[in-house]
Amino acid sequence: MEDHSALFDGLSLGGQPLRNRIVLPPLTRSRADDDGVPTPLMAEYYGQRAGAGLVISEGAVITPQASAYARVPGLYSEDQVTAWGPVVEAAKREGAVVYAQLWHVGRQSHSSVQPDGLPPKAPSSVAITGYQYRSAAGRIPYETPRELSAAEIAGIIEAYGAAARNAVRAGFDGVELHAANGYLIDQFLNDGSNRRTDHYGGSVENRMGFLREVVAEVARHLPLERIGVRLSPSSVWMDAHDSDKRTLYSWVVRWLSDEGIGYVHLVEPEIAGSTTVDRPAASIPTAELAALFDGVVIVTGGHDLASAEQLLADGTAHLVGFGRLFISNPDLPRRFRTQAPLEPLRTAGIYGGGPEGYTDYPTLEASIN
Repeated sequence: MEDHSALFDGLSLGGQPLRNRIVLPPLTRSRADDDGVPTPLMAEYYGQRAGAGLVISEGAVITPQASAYARVPGLYSEDQVTAWGPVVEAAKREGAVVYAQLWHVGRQSHSSVQPDGLPPKAPSSVAITGYQYRSAAGRIPYETPRELSAAEIAGIIEAYGAAARNAVRAGFDGVELHAANGYLIDQFLNDGSNRRTDHYGGSVENRMGFLREVVAEVARHLPLERIGVRLSPSSVWMDAHDSDKRTLYSWVVRWLSDEGIGYVHLVEPEIAGSTTVDRPAASIPTAELAALFDGVVIVTGGHDLASAEQLLADGTAHLVGFGRLFISNPDLPRRFRTQAPLEPLRTAGIYGGGPEGYTDYPTLEASIN
């Protein structure tokens, strides 16, 4: 017997109808080839999860310098754009709207994977000290990054625009800017990683300058209503420290709302990268920031059916992302609708490999049979 859930109400996003309020959020799975070209296995994976109202791709790096790890897809070469086509088509199989997440890791990269063999570049020469880089040979310390010049910043902004244009060519309906998890945009926002003395550093307004310019560049290729921004306002993962996160992210969310961005994607305080942690003592309630945004709000982070329905009921979120549950339950919307049992997540195969732990999770029919 199927009971009605608000998760299955429709919604318009960027002028396009969503069939439900369920989001497949961006999840790095490392199944592209060595040149960052999407593979047929990726098309199978996204096709299995096409029941979501909104599908957001795993992070696609905007340049070779923007990457930290092997086999993550890109959106900067012709081969990548061509290969994304079948993946996007598979994700749209059941009527999903599909966005590409644009990604630059900044100081979270390492010289071992940088094209020039030198340490990565970042807003300032401030190393990550509380974590270690996951290299092919094991965990090693992060390096002190090189500070970006003004000309290099301009080049990265142009690369965001080129990646957005490539996303449209590949068939994506919109893009999400990855401004969370201590990656490059987040590094510019937080004063712990941004010690610049030019117009990109200092005040909150200055530190927001990089994000503002990226949005303006991407909006040359897509309507603002087809652009989303992902934020992790309470996270200090990868040393994303700021002296006043509440003020910083309140400013950011209000500006995104005033600008007319299509959606803001808020990561819950209990999420640190891909792991769940205790809620930080100084965390900002997601509802507090969501109330500052006049458009569509997506909330992701450790939610199940009951908590997602509560987010919709109390007006905190319009859409809810399910990461780990969607990995292990490719037909998650159907399982939610029928209140069917959920498959547990296996740790093997989360990052890299073949079908195991990626496309071999059973559908509801296979589980019953």
